Amino acid sequence: MEKSAKGVIDFAKANGAEFVDIKFSDFPGCWQHFTIPAGELGEKLFSEGLGFDGSSIRGWKNINESDMLVLPDPGTAFMDPFFRHPTLSLIGNIHDPITHEPYSRDPRFIARKAEQHLVDSGAAEIAYFGPEAEFFVFDDVRYAQDENSGSFRVDSVEGFWNTGRREKPNLGYKARFKEGYFPVPPTDSLQDLRSEMVKTLQRCGLTPEVQHHEVATAGQGEIDLRFQPLTRMGDALQIFKYVVKNTARAYGKTATFMPKPIYGDNGSGM
Repeated sequence: MEKSAKGVIDFAKANGAEFVDIKFSDFPGCWQHFTIPAGELGEKLFSEGLGFDGSSIRGWKNINESDMLVLPDPGTAFMDPFFRHPTLSLIGNIHDPITHEPYSRDPRFIARKAEQHLVDSGAAEIAYFGPEAEFFVFDDVRYAQDENSGSFRVDSVEGFWNTGRREKPNLGYKARFKEGYFPVPPTDSLQDLRSEMVKTLQRCGLTPEVQHHEVATAGQGEIDLRFQPLTRMGDALQIFKYVVKNTARAYGKTATFMPKPIYGDNGSGM
């Protein structure tokens, strides 16, 4: 990843970027984004930022004081692997447009404050984090909520409950509950999908160390990333979830990081 504003501009030109996508985390931790033409990318973008409506972001501003700024971090640059047009992706920090101070509810600012407190307290100079973000990959997801009813249903061709389902053909390779850890294909039907996720993560500048099927039936998987300091690991996890979900979608599937979508089987590490 590039580290300076000029380096990012050169990186964008070298990769033929036509657009620049700026991503940031809302207070609950979901990524938001907007896109500008590559011609708007200049060094001032990193110091002056771009304005947006903070009242439309969950947990942030009231409508009468909605203006906010996002300042891209040049150290987060990567080429987005999913957009049709070549697009440079940057992760931004949120600032107050009047004082230009970092916004207290910006998750990246909270992470940076925690890292600085660690140093100021004398406890340590740095802390590394390596969370396990496990996930399920489903072939069908349905949910409904109306005035008189509510329902949801998830399904996977790997699900053990589908051993008697009429498929074309049903070859019987379904991991039983709590027996999905490390099986080879054909029981592990998602090997190639996870490998595609790993390759895409590498193109985004991340360092995956291992991928495998996890304990649960119904397509539970794990891809471990190399440990990093808190803020960088937070960025990496956001990229990780973005890649996992979009790669699954490209394969006609849905990935979820819900903690326990299947009753009676293992949940996912968060």
